[in-house]
Order: sequence, then structure tokens, then C-alpha cells
Amino acid sequence: MSGKQFFTERYKQLGWKYREIKLRQAIRINQTNAKNKNLPQRLNKLGVEVEKIPFLISGYWVTQAKVSPGATAEYLLGMYSMQEAAAQIPASLFTAVSGKNVLDACAAPGGKTLVLADLMDNSGTITAFDVTKHRLVAMANHLERCHVSNTIVYNLDARQAAKLDRKFDRILLDVPCSGNFASDREWFLRRTWEDVERNAKLQREILSGTLKCLEPNGEIVYSTCSLEPEEDELNIDWAIKNLGLAVQPIDSFGEAGLTEVFGIKVDPQIERCRRIWPDQTQGFFACKLKRAREQ
Repeated sequence: MSGKQFFTERYKQLGWKYREIKLRQAIRINQTNAKNKNLPQRLNKLGVEVEKIPFLISGYWVTQAKVSPGATAEYLLGMYSMQEAAAQIPASLFTAVSGKNVLDACAAPGGKTLVLADLMDNSGTITAFDVTKHRLVAMANHLERCHVSNTIVYNLDARQAAKLDRKFDRILLDVPCSGNFASDREWFLRRTWEDVERNAKLQREILSGTLKCLEPNGEIVYSTCSLEPEEDELNIDWAIKNLGLAVQPIDSFGEAGLTEVFGIKVDPQIERCRRIWPDQTQGFFACKLKRAREQ
């Protein structure tokens, strides 16, 4: 099962009508490096006009660019990063990260690691994993450009996180997923139902593996850029029933998570998740989790 008609019919059943999407370019100001720099004004003078994104602390839409936003001295000095708007959300959902011991379990190419380091003002420790070794080179360069000094990077499968024999206060799981059509014009040609099933299984394995490393009263943020409920609401329903996790309220952009999926009713807690459809920005899903007995 695959093809545009197959997937768009699913979206319709979930309450969203497919339409063509043109993504808006976004940046995120690295506050640690750009303090007192009045960066939006500096960029405007360079010909990169920006507009504040209302649902983000440090995110800006690029409304006009006479020069490439990735080629300015300010970019090379780590004052800002190129990052899609919805991708800036997950790291901001934790109750607090300053001074904490944080795991970014699927980290490369490092955009969300940078958000964490910035929110932490380089305090505490970030341990970042990625299973693909060559992606870690780009990630290391990214972290160095932005003067991140609190991060340790490992070439490690997140499912094997317990091998480090460490516990974490906060765990970010921006898990490998099927993605969506908004950021890939060939998506409908590439993706099949089998991809969705395979990714959903991998995501559950990552949730199970990293939960072993969570400190008592710790928090997990789970996110994907997939629109498929098997990778989103249904996986969280599975985590509630099989891992003893509970969904925490979050104040974030997007719509409430689906509590009925293709006629299947899921745990009502899932309404606390946030689902972002592509016409809102890219397409995304995120939620915050804790162990149920710690409520």
C-alpha cells in the first residue's frame, strides 16, 4: 500500500484535507551567543529580513533574503541556526533543563541538541547519540560553530542506551520516522505502508530502551515529523499501556492529539499531545511523558 491517494485518504479520515504546501524558511537565534547583539536588526541591514514566529521563543520566519542566511558572518559565528519552525518546539517542552543531565537519543544533525544547549546556557551535561557515524561529523561541526561546550557525542544506537550505565533527568526522543510530504516533493513516491510499520516498531524499541535510563521523576519528550498515527498517537497509546508512561500537559502550538484513530479509541490522555498539520508548519507531533506512578 502506497501512493498519494492512499495517504491523502488517510489524512482525510483523520480530519485534515490534503493541500499543496510551501514551507517558510525559519531560523532560530542562539541566545547564548547573540546576547545584546540585536540580531534581527543586524540581519535586516544585511538584507535578511525576519519576522518573529509567535509560538516560538527564539524563532523567526525569513521573509526576504538578498543574501543566503547560511552565508553571513553572524551565522558562521553561531549567533543563529537554520531550523524549521516545528522542529524548534520539542526541546522547549521540558519543565526545566538548566543544570540537568540530558540525553538527546537520536541527535544528528544536531539542531535540537543546539536548542537544548542554548536553553541550558551550556550548563549541565548533554549526552547525544546517533547510530549513523558520518552524520556525527556534521553534528560536531555544528556544535563547534555554535560554541556548545556541555555536550558529549556517541556513535550509539538509542535502543542500546543502557550500555552507558547512566541515568538522565531529561530524555529527548526525536525519533527516526517516515517524515511527511511537506518537506519532500518525492515523498508520496518513496513512502509505503511497510515503511510506516517498520518505523513505528523502531520507535517503540527506542522508547523501551531509553526508558531504562530515566531518573525517577524524569521526563521524556517524544516527537516525530510523521503524520501517521501509528508513529504518533498509537505509539503513545502503546507506551501508556505497556511501559507505564503518562502524558503530561504541555502549552504548545498545534492541535490536540487524536483520541480516535480510524475508529479505534485511544487513551484520553493522548489529547494532551500536540499534532501539527502541514498547513500550520511542516507537520509534526510531540508530547511529554513521565512514569505514571510518579504523577
